[in-house]
Amino acid sequence: MPNSFGYRARTRDMFKRSFKEKGAIKLSTYLITFRVGDIVDIKANAAQQKGMPHKYYHGRTGIVYNVTPNAVGVIIYKVVGNRYIEKRVNLRVEHIKHSKCRQEFLDRVQRNHEAHVVAKEKGERVQLKRVPALPREAHTVSSAGNAAQTIVPIPYETTI
Repeated sequence: MPNSFGYRARTRDMFKRSFKEKGAIKLSTYLITFRVGDIVDIKANAAQQKGMPHKYYHGRTGIVYNVTPNAVGVIIYKVVGNRYIEKRVNLRVEHIKHSKCRQEFLDRVQRNHEAHVVAKEKGERVQLKRVPALPREAHTVSSAGNAAQTIVPIPYETTI
């Protein structure tokens, strides 16, 4: 057969389990709570073929819109031509995990709130906006103690 275009075609490396992650699925996977509105990453687990996403959705991030006892409904936006189509995919919990993409934002919101409370107690204003990294300040490299060295190859010697 020259080319096969089945449902799992060309997924040998994509669905491969990572190092020391092979074998039966951990029971802690089933104890994770998913709620409507959670942001989740889709990563197909090859040990469970039921409720497995199509290879297109592997590695995508979506939002939970429905929760059932064994599965979770996830909304993903797919680029088709020149538009985004909202796709609703039902996946078993083995194939998803909570995304960390919003964690930095949530941490920053909490830090800003704490800084704002402290500044309000002192009666001063505080800068809460992010500032881009500025160029480094200019400095002069002195030649004292840093004399230039000439590097030459070591001559070939035989020890016969």
